[in-house]
Amino acid sequence: LIVFSLCLGLTCLSGFFHMKNKNYSSSQSHEELLIPPVPCHAKTNVMFLKTHKTASSTVLNIMFRFAEKHNLTVALPADQLFHLGYPRTFVAHFVEGFGAIGQNYNIMCNHLRFNPSEVKKVMAANTFYFSILRNPIPLLESSYIYYKNNVPAFRSSKNVNEFLASPTKYYHPADYRESIYARNIMWFDFGYDNNAEDDTKYTQAVLEEIEQNFHLILIADYFDESMILLKHALCWDLDDVIYFKLNSRSQDTVQTLTPESEEQIKVWCSLDWKLYLHFNQSFWRRIEETIGLEALEKEVDHLRTRQKELMETCLSDQEAVRKDHIRNKALLPFQSGAANILGYNLKQDLDNRTLRTCQKMVMPELQYTSYLYTVQHPHKKRKELGLPLLWTSLQE
Repeated sequence: LIVFSLCLGLTCLSGFFHMKNKNYSSSQSHEELLIPPVPCHAKTNVMFLKTHKTASSTVLNIMFRFAEKHNLTVALPADQLFHLGYPRTFVAHFVEGFGAIGQNYNIMCNHLRFNPSEVKKVMAANTFYFSILRNPIPLLESSYIYYKNNVPAFRSSKNVNEFLASPTKYYHPADYRESIYARNIMWFDFGYDNNAEDDTKYTQAVLEEIEQNFHLILIADYFDESMILLKHALCWDLDDVIYFKLNSRSQDTVQTLTPESEEQIKVWCSLDWKLYLHFNQSFWRRIEETIGLEALEKEVDHLRTRQKELMETCLSDQEAVRKDHIRNKALLPFQSGAANILGYNLKQDLDNRTLRTCQKMVMPELQYTSYLYTVQHPHKKRKELGLPLLWTSLQE
């Protein structure tokens, strides 16, 4: 077991050092660089499996903006829902209009519990599938704060370290729906049993199945690098993957994990830990094989420069602000648990076109889902948000 743990640790470290080693030579030879690149076409049929507490709301915003830019059809949750049946396993009729539209959706990215056979009924055969993972250590702490009031296992413990000192005292697998956020949540989102025994043969089979179902798995801990890799894989433009961080929380709500708690997470969420280690390694391998680390570094710099330009254009505060400082309540993000979910204030004097671009970049998930739903299904009842509308008519 000690040898196995050591191997896992080294695997994780190797992924980490790949990123840190700035002098790593690009994987492309001079001969390869002389060959003119093959022109590629932007992929417009894309399925993003939105996982929990992994910067996935920011990715969803990117997907929605791309869909609007190219006039694509999004597979949105039916009726008043904001997720595609989650935590129930996904079935095609959770999508608004599936009966009438059939397999003619381009983009799918709202929360669902993955079920490949049903997703394939909705998405075209040439769809590109991707998802995102996050290191389970910060992920569990984030889940704890965000779902503190909803999850029985979290509610009855004083803080995250107390919960992790003896998780089985608080966590009961029978509280299936409420407690999924407390253990192996990513494993669950991918459609598997988050309380399954960590058996090597089983975990290996699951990892192989995920590799078959998904073309790309991104890593939230290296978000900018992930966006560059995504841009290349989808043949999108840099501006398509520019983002403002959404659904993040104020630093004062972060609880510090003890070293013991950090080690406990690796054991308590061992399925998620294996999932993360495996795809963190394949992520860096993919970068070396396709972009090369030197080129990646340059592209990440471009992305950050462009992001800074847009923040200077759009935002009055140049950064996210606490919920009570958001002036336009139509842009208030959904608040959950003990987290203070941050949002943005836009500059006052923007011309209409710039204003609209900036509004889309800062628009929280629920508001954007509701807006797109109204655009795509104008005869259906608008999704109720309990917040003022950003635009009263679609022409504004």
